[in-house]
Amino acid sequence: MRANPPILLRGGGDLASGVAYRLRRAGLPVVITELAKPLAVRTTVSYGMAAVYGAVIIEGIVAQRAALDDLPSLYAMLDAGSIPVLIDPDGASIAALEPAVIIDGRMAKARQDTHIDQAPLVIALGPGFTAGEDCHAVIETNRGHHLGRVYWRGSAEPDTGLPASLGGKQAERVLRAPCDGLVTQVAVIGRLLQEGQLIARVGECPIYAPFAGVLRGLLDDDTPVTAGMKIGDLDPRAQREHCFTISDKSLAIGGGALEAVLAAPLIRAILNARNAVEKT
Repeated sequence: MRANPPILLRGGGDLASGVAYRLRRAGLPVVITELAKPLAVRTTVSYGMAAVYGAVIIEGIVAQRAALDDLPSLYAMLDAGSIPVLIDPDGASIAALEPAVIIDGRMAKARQDTHIDQAPLVIALGPGFTAGEDCHAVIETNRGHHLGRVYWRGSAEPDTGLPASLGGKQAERVLRAPCDGLVTQVAVIGRLLQEGQLIARVGECPIYAPFAGVLRGLLDDDTPVTAGMKIGDLDPRAQREHCFTISDKSLAIGGGALEAVLAAPLIRAILNARNAVEKT
């Protein structure tokens, strides 16, 4: 094991990226794992998109595509303050990196292959996990009074199936695939759209703006989707700058994850040992 084991963040979408941002700003080493074709809708604020683009910069922090067969380069990225992004849907990096912390940020709304015994500290975002059984801690992801809270016992609030209301719009602000197929972008993120304007196609099926607003998120070109899948986000508040900065929700969740990491006694011991080494 490396003297300074990293935090392994499974998933690099917009909520997970709020976690990565908070941890990295606090000086903690973070590695992200992603799919070869990420399902992040808010691609402009998702560090996991480095899996596709090679590198991204979000709010001053660089994320770079890395490979498990070149660990020296991965550790060099960490030492330089970057976030390495691995294409690793099956979790092979867990055994290879022996992380001090695993955070499941994939927002699948159900536990998949993350288990409490995979690392000294295992954290999960949102519903589908029970703290004390599936993981050590769960971070609340539902907007409201409890957003960002850390649960050391029990679960987050159940998935409502509805997004938060913004500008009087709720379910209609989430763009969903009308059929199976590959996504083709027509509009670009940050563009102000009028009601009825063409946004994208899935296969031959068009997707039109249901109301006027700014396009805040849209899956990358050629991403395979199935009917009903979330593929975009239209924001009626029409604040273009919001499309390129990490959201309040993501930062709140990131704050909860940072609290959980720093509150865990074993992690504090690892950090203290690292600081002692750095001072000698």
